Amino acid sequence: MNKTTQNAINAARVLAIEAIQKANSGHPGLPLGAAPTAYTLFTRQMNHCPKNPSFFNRDRFILSAGHGSALLYSMLHLLGYGLTKEDLMSFRQLGSRTPGHPEYDRTPGVETSTGPLGQGVANAVGFALAESMLAARFNKDGFNLVDHYTFALCGDGCMEEGIEYEAASLAGTWKLGKLIVLYDSNDISIEGNINITFRDDVARRHEAQGWQVLTVPDGEDIDAIDAAITLAKADKTRPSLIVVKTTIGYGSPKAGSADCHGAPLGADAVKETKKALGYSAKPFEVPADVTKHYAEIIDNLNKAEGEWNKVVKAYKSAYPEDYELFNKFIKGKAPSDEELEVLYSLATNKPDATRNSSGVCLNKLAELMPNLVGGSADLGPSNKTYIKGAGDYSAESPTGRNLHFGIREHAMAAICNGLTLHGGFNVYCGTFFVFSDYMKNAMRMSAIMKLNVTYVLTHDSIGVGEDGPTHQPIEHLAGLRTVPGLKVFRPADARETAAAYVSAITGNGPTCIVCSRQNLAPVKGSGEDALFGAYIVSDSASEIPELILMASGSEVELALKAKAAIGENVRVVSVPCMELFEKQTQKYRDSVLPVKCRARVAIEAASSAPWGKYVGLDGGYVCLDTFGSSAPAEKLFEIYGFNVDNVVAVAKKTLAKVKKAANEQ
Repeated sequence: MNKTTQNAINAARVLAIEAIQKANSGHPGLPLGAAPTAYTLFTRQMNHCPKNPSFFNRDRFILSAGHGSALLYSMLHLLGYGLTKEDLMSFRQLGSRTPGHPEYDRTPGVETSTGPLGQGVANAVGFALAESMLAARFNKDGFNLVDHYTFALCGDGCMEEGIEYEAASLAGTWKLGKLIVLYDSNDISIEGNINITFRDDVARRHEAQGWQVLTVPDGEDIDAIDAAITLAKADKTRPSLIVVKTTIGYGSPKAGSADCHGAPLGADAVKETKKALGYSAKPFEVPADVTKHYAEIIDNLNKAEGEWNKVVKAYKSAYPEDYELFNKFIKGKAPSDEELEVLYSLATNKPDATRNSSGVCLNKLAELMPNLVGGSADLGPSNKTYIKGAGDYSAESPTGRNLHFGIREHAMAAICNGLTLHGGFNVYCGTFFVFSDYMKNAMRMSAIMKLNVTYVLTHDSIGVGEDGPTHQPIEHLAGLRTVPGLKVFRPADARETAAAYVSAITGNGPTCIVCSRQNLAPVKGSGEDALFGAYIVSDSASEIPELILMASGSEVELALKAKAAIGENVRVVSVPCMELFEKQTQKYRDSVLPVKCRARVAIEAASSAPWGKYVGLDGGYVCLDTFGSSAPAEKLFEIYGFNVDNVVAVAKKTLAKVKKAANEQ
């Protein structure tokens, strides 16, 4: 390795540790150890375009070990991605383009938000899956319109997380040969040497999961790293894991120890590190020879988009219809309002489970949206998430639109994030509602990144019945409703289910559609008004109701029956999506829930926690704050108080409480 190349690598190292030191916060260990790997990948092997970081046929890079963000930022700075010296100097500061962990849509060159370990590997599987599906659909002989790799850099912590096991298993099963994971293996985590917690043979495990595994014994040997990546690219039938043995904190006084994992080195140690590396530039400055070196690399990289544009031009001429469809895939435009109207007309006047209504909507959307893809965690027949006649994706049939994730909920959700981030597809996935716990972190990442992933979550309550409390969601609605930016729909019938899909497809962020197992009667007057989040389905005789019954899902029908038993001065409000209701004007919210009516009862076969802001101090609850039991669903609804008699009793008690309070004032 010549001196300029060594200095170019050391520039990435030093800029990273200087940024961390200035912020007095960060993780210097990985940047110091993995810089040669990052340099080799970005300068010798990746097809990317600094002047246009979003050009479609670029190779994607995901830093699964997101705590090493300073290394990524220093590489993006050196490679002309528009990150300035000042950006590096504002590392981890409020509003900067260099946040503590990589954030999607904040920093040019960052493909996904990472930080929760292992998530990035699963995202990378999603990216590679998208490339595989698009290539199979659009590439022609002599016209590789879609042809790029997905790279991920991960560490020991990623390999310990269960999500990596799940995602790696799927990647091997799907034979995603254009997925390459670089494993920065330095044997150190926060608590010290991983020997005390992690003695897995990671290489053999991945081999057993269908991966090609290559090892680079010396993480400073960029020629060996380069050769390993070349070999990885050559195997198109298997994903590749490249194990790169490195020293955490390389070159620093704390090299090889946990002390440099998650804390600045200290000013003196930074000076010692620079001296040990033979790097004498002033803080945040780059030597002239290194600047020239990277400028030459940048000029070469910037040719990538032009070369692809030549392919695009020829493809457009030879296959104009496919080119037009490809553009529709990439732009991801939702169907028109007129086209989406048809979803409401699919509802019948017969009682039906909303999981069935969901399946009908999904299949109609699949007709309208050829780029709609998704699947379930081995529960497709129960979730009703199968697109009929669309084929099953597999290594042997990559044009299939139905994805079978197996029993891997966490990886499923994170892979769907990657699929969405890659571009080209509108994505959904499904499982039983109770298993959303396994998906929670990836769903949270969907919300943070504002990704339009649709989560179909069926078997929504004690209506699951005989499967018992392990399978009956109680606290799950409350939990998901607290996630900022996540819409949670619990529709009362087929038309509200249609509204949920309209909102999901046309929205800006993830949506959960929480569906029943049991049949629900159609609600008179339901439909598009569900897009307001809450609306009146049966009004009181008086302008200001004496009592308001609020419910979602299966309990809307119960609320309507209870009104008939209580009297005409009762208003019934369906609340399919609290998040949308909160976005309405105060005037609209007051028109649905007038301040003057303090007698309010919330009815929902789940935790009472989310309803307090609507019920108020004087209101009542017919909710469920205990776990369920194993018994037929009808029996459970009865014994837990979801019946007309109990709702009437709670309503009368609430009315009496409000009247008493009014008389005492």
